[in-house]
Amino acid sequence: MQFKETLGYAVGDLGINLYFISAMTYLLLFYTDVMGLSAIAAAGVIALARIVDAITDPLMGMLAERTRTRFGRLRPWLVIGALPLAAITVLTFTVPDLDDTGKLWWAYTTYLLFGVLYTVVTIPYSALTASLTDDYAARTRLSTWRMGCAFSGAFIVSVGTLPFVELFDDPAEGFQALMAVFALISTGLLVVTFTTTQERVVPPPEQKLTLNHSLKAVFWNPPLLIVIGIFCCGMLSFTIRQTLTAYYFIYYLERGDLIPMFFASTLLVMLVGLVAVPPLAVRYGKSGALVLGAGLTIVACLGFYLTAPDAVGWVFFWGCLIALGGTPVAVLGWAMIPDTVEYAQWKHGVRADGSIYSMASFFQKLAKALGGAGVALGLGMAGYIAKEAQTLETLARIHEMFTLLPLTLMVVLIVLARMHPLDEQAHAQIKQALALTSSGTAPLKQQ
Repeated sequence: MQFKETLGYAVGDLGINLYFISAMTYLLLFYTDVMGLSAIAAAGVIALARIVDAITDPLMGMLAERTRTRFGRLRPWLVIGALPLAAITVLTFTVPDLDDTGKLWWAYTTYLLFGVLYTVVTIPYSALTASLTDDYAARTRLSTWRMGCAFSGAFIVSVGTLPFVELFDDPAEGFQALMAVFALISTGLLVVTFTTTQERVVPPPEQKLTLNHSLKAVFWNPPLLIVIGIFCCGMLSFTIRQTLTAYYFIYYLERGDLIPMFFASTLLVMLVGLVAVPPLAVRYGKSGALVLGAGLTIVACLGFYLTAPDAVGWVFFWGCLIALGGTPVAVLGWAMIPDTVEYAQWKHGVRADGSIYSMASFFQKLAKALGGAGVALGLGMAGYIAKEAQTLETLARIHEMFTLLPLTLMVVLIVLARMHPLDEQAHAQIKQALALTSSGTAPLKQQ
């Protein structure tokens, strides 16, 4: 692959993350502190919307892998969904002139539609990784560049949102205006991805995918199921930390002014840490690099838990270490998924990349739903009241959720990573078998 294509693909995730991080980091705060929904009501909106979002993933995956156009199977969906997604993002961060019940229905409707349209764009986008190249190491580099752009999008949102919103007298107007800017940028970047990429690794022309083929490619695919578990742990940990950061700084530290600086510091560390991911994956394998990152995160979470709220320097130190440990977790799951596509093709005789990516995304979004709604529910159960001084019990629950839950999830992730069987040597053998099969000199492995 030429660097132009690698970068062209990667910038699409910058645009996607303008949406993703906005919803992940600030939507709950927008609902509770700007729109005026209770934390319990916001939990209901987030839970239902993200579950529906997850359910649509397999449907979109099966649709994408069965699409046939002169532009390919996956790339056309990037431009089909770009404008509708841009519009619904702005509406999701809009406070309507309605009573409390009307605002709640508005939140349900807009966020449900946001999830569906986000799926239309992101499932084909993610599946493109397996179609751009079948090289084991190249996929790590591609995913690293992709995550570099994703982190850049996260940096823009996390650091720039609150200062931008504060330029407006009414924060509702600030959020709406910012989402309009993000929508314009994201749409342009998705068009860039569409125009600069090429689908090279495609199913055999004679392949006829059935529902049974798609299900076998997913559920009779042990390496994929393990990677899905890794995805879920990583997404749960990220969602909990990202959603709680604003509450942690505003109420636990009473230093809301430090939120942009904290996000800037942690995301810059992740961007720098990206440089180390490919060498770590080469030396220790993708699974080994995951174990190293998760182990560092565990140590840092424990240090964070033991840090007093007035020790701001240590808060930043442990936060940066957590971010550094999370970098391999964020990158390598996406580099491991394409390898499971070839495994399914070798094992079952069909290439069902859309189904595989969509099912991984399905479980990842269930984890995101559980994390986001769980945080909102946890805040409600702990007695959180927006824009009020919180009780000591509420503050203790915020601190525990912010530090100990991610630690536990990383322990589980390490166990799963140690179980993953598809290393570089195994993948090379599968590619060789597929090459022989396509030339008619060897049969596919039978079940």
